[in-house]
Order: sequence, then structure tokens, then C-alpha cells
Amino acid sequence: MKTSIIPARPEDAPLIARAILMAIGDELTLHLAGPEHTPLDVQRLFESLARRTDSQYSYLNTLAALTETGEVAGLLICYDGADLHRLRIPFFAEAEGAIGLKINGDPDDETGPEEIYLDTLAVFPPHRGKGIGRRLIAAAAERAHALGRPLGLLVSKHNPEARRLYDSIGFREAGERPFAGEMMTHLQLPPR
Repeated sequence: MKTSIIPARPEDAPLIARAILMAIGDELTLHLAGPEHTPLDVQRLFESLARRTDSQYSYLNTLAALTETGEVAGLLICYDGADLHRLRIPFFAEAEGAIGLKINGDPDDETGPEEIYLDTLAVFPPHRGKGIGRRLIAAAAERAHALGRPLGLLVSKHNPEARRLYDSIGFREAGERPFAGEMMTHLQLPPR
């Protein structure tokens, strides 16, 4: 299947939100919703953040894989790790207003200034197994490597399928980092 990789557009915000929920999974989505809200409220939060230009989940930080018919088959969100603190301010503010999530203290950093961070990768079910995830990662790696920096990501130790994909592309282990209460494996794809 022929796909093209393009920058996402503001109108892709609902799909970006859907991709984020796919990537974080049902358990974390329900945790974010808490007892007073629903997964739909969490989806609306991420949709709002995707429409913004100053959020880590912004369409400006998102690549879309389009089929020959123009359907979005998958999405990848990545941004400069040096911008993490600035980019997550809108998340903290909107999450408190939309779902009552209060961030106490300074949360652990999932990335740092040494890398371009691959935050979210999701291929929608009808398009899986066709190499779309690899093409999205290749496009993100090209951007990172043009800046002379590695592409970094976190992968759950409980997701061997994703780990095999990243290993096969050439990612290398760069330690561990906590995220959402779990110690994750930090991987980087060095510049070529």
C-alpha cells in the first residue's frame, strides 16, 4: 500500500486524540478520567490540545500517514526534548480544567534536551502490518537526524512486540526513565 507522510493539519485533531488514547491504552485513559469523568472527556482534552500550537500534542508536532485515497492511516507525534517543560504547560492547565487532574510537584521528564522525542505512534487497525509505523518513524528520524540528534522514545517492558519493532529499526537502549508510574526502557535511534 502506498502511503505519503505529511504534516498533520488542525482538522486532524480528532484523529490525533484517538491516536493518543490508543497509545496510552485503556487503563491510563480510565485513570486520567478518574471517577468524575469519562474516556470521552479525556479524548476531548487531547483533541483540544491537538488543535493548539503550543502543546506537545499539537498538530504542529504530528506527522500523518495518508493512504492513496487520503485516509489517515497512522500518526506520529514528536518534538524537541528541550521544549518538554514549555510544551506540557498547556496539558497541565487544560487537564485540570477538563478532567480535574491536578499535577502535584514536578513530574518526571520522559525526555531531555539531547533528543527529539517520539511521544506517540499509532497505526489505525485497518492499516496495521503494512509498514506504516516504520515509515512514520523513518520520517521522524530524518527530522531528528537533520538536527544532529537521536530520535528517542520510551517503551514499556511489557510490550515486547513494540520493542522488537524498535530494535529492528536500529534503536539502542539508553537506560530507563519513569513514565505514568512505570519504569520504561529508554531507546534512541542515533543519527546516521
